Amino acid sequence: MSFRIQPTPPARPNRCQLFGPGSNKKLFEKMAASAADVINLDLEDSVGPNDKDMARANVIEAINTVDWGSKTLSVRINSLDTPYWYRDVVDLLEQASERLDMIMIPKVGCAADIYAVDALVTAIEAAKGRSKRIALEVIIESAAGIAHVEEIAASSPRLEAMSLGAADFAASMGMQTTGIGGTQENYYMLHEGQKHWSDPWHWAQTAIVAACRTHGILPVDGPFGDFSDDEGCRAQARRSATLGMVGKWAIHPKQIAISNEVFTPSEEAVAEAREILAAMEQAKANGEGATVYKGRLVDIASIKQAEVIVRQSEMIANS
Repeated sequence: MSFRIQPTPPARPNRCQLFGPGSNKKLFEKMAASAADVINLDLEDSVGPNDKDMARANVIEAINTVDWGSKTLSVRINSLDTPYWYRDVVDLLEQASERLDMIMIPKVGCAADIYAVDALVTAIEAAKGRSKRIALEVIIESAAGIAHVEEIAASSPRLEAMSLGAADFAASMGMQTTGIGGTQENYYMLHEGQKHWSDPWHWAQTAIVAACRTHGILPVDGPFGDFSDDEGCRAQARRSATLGMVGKWAIHPKQIAISNEVFTPSEEAVAEAREILAAMEQAKANGEGATVYKGRLVDIASIKQAEVIVRQSEMIANS
């Protein structure tokens, strides 16, 4: 273990991030009343070029007037290769109330992208005398983004979360698929004549988790495109949770319950984690560095694993 202690990520629930287009005002109250931990009001992909100004005005009005409760409220701005993003940032920070928590930056390819937004946000905060510091979250959705994921994760103290955007990522990588997340029909192995499907997003997710955990950022799985496939979505979420991700996007309200279910430790998992901690406390009292729990060896590393589950459960219960 390095003598540099791994930083702790923000202590807030992030099991589900619910997205909705800024051009559809009728959705805002429903989103606020949902069970999602994070709300992402979208100015990017779900809003057509002719509706950008209208969507931006809608989102600012919603930030100022809708009761968002205790949810984390984020706005996805347009990407830095468009003529819209700077106006998104300026209008949001000059006109929206301090209820806004985060700005999501899409299609991030390098640390300089974060620097540009951070510099603009910092200047506006100072000019307008905003007392609440805006956080940033980013989406990795290109070959450049995954190649530079470590430097992106280290780019700004404002950065709180990082997601994988599977669709644009697949296009950037030249992947032969139109699927958004999940297993892909042609990505399989053969064993004794039987097909076994593996996960083509696994390596990218692992790279994101490692970069995020190194720098104290929340790693989040992105969208699962087929919202008619509950079990496929649940399977993708479970793989992501196993890898260390803390939550998943919902592009349809029915996906909220799936994400909350998967990323909330079960009562059984929490009970077992507490039992492991108790067993290790007894071993410590006996002067032992390890013990046996339900037929398997547990040691100091087991304590760390169990503490992750217990802390997550307590954070969600207290939110």
